[in-house]
Amino acid sequence: MTFCIIARDKATGLLGLAQATNPLSVGGRCPFIRANVGAVSTQAYTDPGLGPLAIELLTLGHSPQKVIKELGESDPHFEWRQIGIVDRHGRAAVHTGKQCKVHSGAIVGDGYLVMGNYLLTDQVVPKMDEAWRNSEGKLFEERLLAAAVAARDAGGDLGGHRSSCMLVYDTEAYARTDLRIDFVPKREGERDAVDALGEILDRWKPMIGYYKVRPHNPSMPGWSDWLAEQGTPFRD
Repeated sequence: MTFCIIARDKATGLLGLAQATNPLSVGGRCPFIRANVGAVSTQAYTDPGLGPLAIELLTLGHSPQKVIKELGESDPHFEWRQIGIVDRHGRAAVHTGKQCKVHSGAIVGDGYLVMGNYLLTDQVVPKMDEAWRNSEGKLFEERLLAAAVAARDAGGDLGGHRSSCMLVYDTEAYARTDLRIDFVPKREGERDAVDALGEILDRWKPMIGYYKVRPHNPSMPGWSDWLAEQGTPFRD
């Protein structure tokens, strides 16, 4: 019941993902990333425990394909899962179980994958793929959002989009970007969780540079003063 893009940025090594779904709090169950290791989403009939296990196997040096195999041997309900993995080298692998509902599928490309299950149309995954490839050169987070928007606009989750998230790691042990929309009411003609994710990303983007430096330079001005100095004052 979820669509997702997972990717590694070739130029910077950033690892990240963006996804949206009908149930609440997708960011609390599906995405798992470790800097310099890999990024994982475990979705469909989700077992959140598979995410940390996949990350540990990647840390041990297993390839994404090997991790998928190991998870399949560990999980008796593996055919109910959809799992995507991209590692720090840009290698990618996907499992879409036979019990995942139509429309379900995935596309694996160079350093990324797009996938979804229980989607409204069979165009959701191809449109995500197209949006990712067409956004080359933009900010990594903007590319992830572009894929999510394209998925939603192609129909997205069959049940709509009440929650969404974006998670991006650089070289530090903590996230560079960690945005979560845990609940947006489902109302016809009004903004959904993908729209809300775009709104919060628009406010967060100017802050990425600030919070990259601030841990190593605590004498910097406060965030609002810093934004004003950059000519991008915060908009309430």
